[in-house]
Amino acid sequence: MSRWTELTGRASGDDYAARFEALARGGKDVHGEARFCAALVPAGARVLDAGCGTGRVAIRLAELGYDCVGVDLDASMLAVARKQAPGLPWFQLDLAEFEPDRPGLADFDLVVAAGNIFPLLAPGTEATVVERLSATLRPGGLLVAGFGLDEAHLPVPPGLALSDYDECCAAAGLTLVDRFATWDADPYEGGGYAVSVHSR
Repeated sequence: MSRWTELTGRASGDDYAARFEALARGGKDVHGEARFCAALVPAGARVLDAGCGTGRVAIRLAELGYDCVGVDLDASMLAVARKQAPGLPWFQLDLAEFEPDRPGLADFDLVVAAGNIFPLLAPGTEATVVERLSATLRPGGLLVAGFGLDEAHLPVPPGLALSDYDECCAAAGLTLVDRFATWDADPYEGGGYAVSVHSR
């Protein structure tokens, strides 16, 4: 079982969406991940939002002209995504089990895993998930993942070090391109959160 399922019981979609709606109403920028991704690949590029949740990142990128697909295991989150953007393809799939050659889940220019996706996976599945996400990328495609590394940046005890994640990426044939401390592309100098960009 994933740490996300243990944490939420898969019944948090409406609450999660409401939290970000409140942040947006309060003037908080809730589109940093989408803006970051848009700076890496041109409009029209094919993007997979892995662990898409309520679809916040994919929906914003679609509004900016990207060809987006969302995948998540949590039906409550996907129900919100489908309501907000019924025209986008949303798949209910476990990132550790989906087949990269499934129709509609291949040839991506960029895969983004925002929102602490990797620390919330079932322990021990991280390498498998990286391998499967890598397999969906076109040659030269990018895997972008942002996640917390300490208790201050995670809703669960830390379990995945950056060195572990890099090893998973290397085993999947990915090369580290750059690393940042935030989705605003602040330079990474250590600390409790990192956004990593790897290339296939």
